Amino acid sequence: MVEKVVTGPGPGALSSAGPAENAHNKDLIRRRAAHLGGSMLFFRDPVHIVRGKGVWLYDEDGRQYLDCYNNVASVGHCHPHVVEAITRQAGLLNTHTRYLHEGVVNYAERLAEKFPDKLDVCLFVCTGTEANELAMRIARTVSGKMGAVVMENAYHGNSVLMNELSTCLTGPDSRPVHVAAVEPPNTYRGPFGPHPQAGERYAVLVGEAIGRLNESGSGLAAFLCDTIFDSQGTLEAPPDYFAQVYRQVRSAGGLCIADEVQAGFARTGTMWGFEHYGVVPDIVTLGKPIGAGHPIGAVITSRENLAQFSQTEIYFNTFGGNPVSAAVGNAVLDVFEDEGLLAHVRDLSPYLRTGLEKLQQRHYRIGDVRGLGLFMGIELVKDRATKEPDRQAALVVAELMREQGVLIGVSGRHGNVIKVRPPLPFSREHVDFLLEKLDVALSAPGTQA
Repeated sequence: MVEKVVTGPGPGALSSAGPAENAHNKDLIRRRAAHLGGSMLFFRDPVHIVRGKGVWLYDEDGRQYLDCYNNVASVGHCHPHVVEAITRQAGLLNTHTRYLHEGVVNYAERLAEKFPDKLDVCLFVCTGTEANELAMRIARTVSGKMGAVVMENAYHGNSVLMNELSTCLTGPDSRPVHVAAVEPPNTYRGPFGPHPQAGERYAVLVGEAIGRLNESGSGLAAFLCDTIFDSQGTLEAPPDYFAQVYRQVRSAGGLCIADEVQAGFARTGTMWGFEHYGVVPDIVTLGKPIGAGHPIGAVITSRENLAQFSQTEIYFNTFGGNPVSAAVGNAVLDVFEDEGLLAHVRDLSPYLRTGLEKLQQRHYRIGDVRGLGLFMGIELVKDRATKEPDRQAALVVAELMREQGVLIGVSGRHGNVIKVRPPLPFSREHVDFLLEKLDVALSAPGTQA
């Protein structure tokens, strides 16, 4: 049995045909391939990670890697305050939420305080997939419709419904009638480019998609969008895009769902990605970063939406919001507040972006640098004039970075966007190390224009 390796421009696209013949840990790779169903491996020579601390990961030989990929360990790998909270609560109690528990209520209150006033109710789940699934259930119940508008090449999870809405996993011909996909607001290579009215033009596509859903009989339940456009290659939408889209969606009776699993929790320099655009969603979904490595997810919505949902629907989750998860969530918020991570991201992100833009001046292969906060995309092209994507160069750069002790990702519809998304406690020293290694990798044979 051959180990499957991520190959395409879908979520986490990174490697090529499979582990190389000279890969280390061949026995572990063989055992994994034989018994770990649905597994994926990054890199031709997969890294055997055994330990993490802060922004660093360590392999079985003790070699350290700067983690510029992992959005899960948001406050850093194995933060001692988070580890202590898990250990302490696991030694006291872990059960479901159908008993009273002050820690769970406290976490819901603290989390809700991070949102605009109308978003005041939390429903806890275990993963981003579950959060998006529940959000769509709420939207369908409140709207009385079934359809969803999503982006082309979107990724929202791996349940049956989320697989349908994850257009990076399904082709246009296999999509059900209740799914309508639109071009993301890509001002670099999208159909409307950097036109002054690009926001309006892209928003018109959403209106047309709503029309298709109405014609199919599905109607519009929700517009679901990742506010950093991770699987589309990390995009910065035109400033007026979301406001125009939200108006159309609400006029059609649908709800606006912000998938903040990737963009949320200060990642983009605001607490939530939607704040960059001056809008307030009807539902927000959260996932891995709020647990810093522990499986937590949440749906945040209004009391009015939840009341309407609860008239006909029942929701409960055995593990969602359990006391250990709540203790972790509270500990992550403690670290976030005590270490001033939001202010830190705002301070550091211009330094990162400036450094990447200087690399762009040195390397013709870099067609575009974009992103928000500590979530940046570096699009590699064969020619800046034609913008022809260079997926192979992106894969080579990722492999060379791993060899130099830096772990990064590759994403985008064409698999040609280097994704930089480190844990939040990154420093200027870490940025300098990343830029140094990127410069070397982009200068190597196979990455030169």
